Amino acid sequence: MRPALIGDIGGTNARLALVTPGEVTPQDIINLPCADYPGVIDAIQDYLERVGATGKNAPVEACLAFACPVHAERVKMTNNHWDFMKSDVQQALNLSLFKVINDFTAQALGVSHVGNDNLVEVQAGVARSHSTRLVIGPGTGLGVAGVFPGHRGWIPLPTEGGHVSFAPTDNTESALLDILLKRYERVSVERILCGQGLLELYQAHCALNNQIPHYKTPVSVTQAANQADPMATATLLRFLKILGDVCGDAALTLGAKGGVYLCGGILQHLLSWLPNCALRESFVNKGRMSTYNAGIPIWVVTHPWAGLLGAAEALHNENVF
Repeated sequence: MRPALIGDIGGTNARLALVTPGEVTPQDIINLPCADYPGVIDAIQDYLERVGATGKNAPVEACLAFACPVHAERVKMTNNHWDFMKSDVQQALNLSLFKVINDFTAQALGVSHVGNDNLVEVQAGVARSHSTRLVIGPGTGLGVAGVFPGHRGWIPLPTEGGHVSFAPTDNTESALLDILLKRYERVSVERILCGQGLLELYQAHCALNNQIPHYKTPVSVTQAANQADPMATATLLRFLKILGDVCGDAALTLGAKGGVYLCGGILQHLLSWLPNCALRESFVNKGRMSTYNAGIPIWVVTHPWAGLLGAAEALHNENVF
């Protein structure tokens, strides 16, 4: 039996793997920088050559998850230069089955295959078995998706929830928004809750306090916060507080009584900050609906390949088109 091709492709990296049809465990995983390739076909062909899956061993089935809208025939990546037609990819790779899904649809589907050893509890609660799960997380952008347990498999609820408008909840956030609006005509939550957003939030904090920014990358801001730099610390705590606000709103919107799963590479580096930040407080702080959110469990997903697990799940899931 030929293996199938699966992929989880973000703005920065393309994680590609093979999987035995009917299973979800990825094999021969390789992480390729998107900037190194003109397009998705070139990256896949290089991957298949590296793992020896060419000729008679070449996959005839594939499911690829992309960090952008994927409903149209043309797929244009939001945070990198890749731009392609689905039919061109299917023809170039000679695929009999080709599914293209959103990257957070893959994350949402992958959560069902993640064990407790890859979940870090942020808020205790009771997950209802027949309820929607919210999967959300900052990375190159902000991914938001839901997943619902149907009678014949998991039903994904893809969204572009990262692009909703940022809503300040206090005077500091209103002032930060005013600063960001000098740079952007509109400020979505993704403008703040992503890697670049962390840097811009730091720069806005500096402007608000009449200080010169010392750090020029999201990583350096995080490192400075870990070394108790006051402005970097304030930025990181604000980032996590706003994430709690957004997660709480999304949980109310989806009715996510099945739990909230925080994904993405950024949060895995911030686990030590979670017990003492305002994420849980802002998640619950929803006025008359505070009790509703207080009972919803929250976890950080630490599995390194949750998106690949979801792409494998989607391959033959009849609820995924």
